Amino acid sequence: MIHLTEQTGSTNADLAAALRSGEGWAEGSWLVARRQTAGRGRQGREWFDGAGNFMGSTVVQMADNGPPPASLSFVAALAVHDAALAVLGEAAPLALKWPNDVLLDGGKLSGILLEMVRGHIVVGIGVNLARAPQLDERQTAALADLGVPPALEDFAAFLAAAFDRRLEAWRTYGLGPTLQAFLTHSIHAQGSPLTVHDTDGSVLSGSFAGLEESDGALRLRLADGSERVIRAGDIS
Repeated sequence: MIHLTEQTGSTNADLAAALRSGEGWAEGSWLVARRQTAGRGRQGREWFDGAGNFMGSTVVQMADNGPPPASLSFVAALAVHDAALAVLGEAAPLALKWPNDVLLDGGKLSGILLEMVRGHIVVGIGVNLARAPQLDERQTAALADLGVPPALEDFAAFLAAAFDRRLEAWRTYGLGPTLQAFLTHSIHAQGSPLTVHDTDGSVLSGSFAGLEESDGALRLRLADGSERVIRAGDIS
């Protein structure tokens, strides 16, 4: 079920507050806002609030024997990829980039934020439908770049259905097939050069050596043949 509101501060914050208050939020239901005044992205970045874009959140209840909660970012990225394909068609120049970027013709199409609240993960997703922000540090894209953007309600329905499918596979078959699906659609080839900008400001260069099967962390092979496991940061 999709609950549409005209404006809110943050759909993630609204669902987190509902969980903390004991009001709860049904898994499979989404809160979608036409405008969001206090949206956030990964590492505390402000998320662009563009009229006509998708901004929404849903809740996933965690289980003790399930895959790592943080790996839901791969589920979310695949769901956005699926929904964008449903709009643009199978020939669309879509790709995935670790850890959870969805790219359209090389530009960042979406943002994903996970927050743990009382045994649940609040999954927040923003997708550039009508327009993309102009950023100095990276290329951006919107679905409107390749045609008429979908109505918010239509895209929300596509995304909710895709997320349900990807979530069920993640729970039923474990993380492995989800990571394989991510790599199938990703820009990362074994041995391709990578530069990692870590959250502490350090920069590491090497080549792509795959993803950790346990949690999807990136393996970076350094020039001396050793490997570093990267769990947070930006790559180029």
